[in-house]
Amino acid sequence: MKPLAGRRILITRARPQAHSLAAALEAKGAEVLAIPAIEIVPPDSYAALDAALLDAGRYEWLVVTSVNGADVLAQRLQVLGLSGDVLSTVKIAVIGPATGRSMAAHGLQVDLTPKQAIAESLAEALLREPIAGQHVLLVRAKVARDVIPDELRNAGATVDIADAYQTVVPAASREALRQLFGQPSHLPHVVTFTSSSTVMNFFRLLYEAGVPGWPASMAAASIGPITSQTLRDHDIEPIVEATEYTTPGLVAALCRWSAA
Repeated sequence: MKPLAGRRILITRARPQAHSLAAALEAKGAEVLAIPAIEIVPPDSYAALDAALLDAGRYEWLVVTSVNGADVLAQRLQVLGLSGDVLSTVKIAVIGPATGRSMAAHGLQVDLTPKQAIAESLAEALLREPIAGQHVLLVRAKVARDVIPDELRNAGATVDIADAYQTVVPAASREALRQLFGQPSHLPHVVTFTSSSTVMNFFRLLYEAGVPGWPASMAAASIGPITSQTLRDHDIEPIVEATEYTTPGLVAALCRWSAA
């Protein structure tokens, strides 16, 4: 029997990223429900990112913190009529293997990937480099934790932040959750969370959908310690936390939990 057979799992990732997680869970036998808690939309302006790319030679490092950021970076290069060659003298650091694969797919070579796919680990890896006096371009979401820029600036680097995208609460998910939670017999056994944003938006959606609270029969699964802490801030203790902070790591943690 597959390890997740009989488990109903709700995934809250943005729709473009949900497919890989859904496919991995279904391959392990889970029944997957997908209601995104975040939607990826363009930032208010690409001006900062475009200006940085047009003057990319002034940077020693480019830091990309998500697959979304990598994809937008490649798109803006194309819009500006630039090739990846403008980054040929720039070292590239990414937050994790998925972001690295996206950069490689766009023909951009990655020089640094931390051991763990979280901002703290990436900052630590960059601080092992001669970062003082270096100019760093950080490509990220409009709203994000400031662990990386704060640590690099404290170490003497100059950091320019360029918004690649922003996340919003998907309006359609409110009604989808209302309908789902209106069928107690069909509630998920587990809800997966892959970022703090998915946690915060999920609880906002529950409130707006008129759901009275987190059902006692429903568990939460977290991709890593930062997301777990955000769940605890909402008085939910995750039943599993991935030891490898990636989609495969989350699936593996769920399989271990289900088999226990």
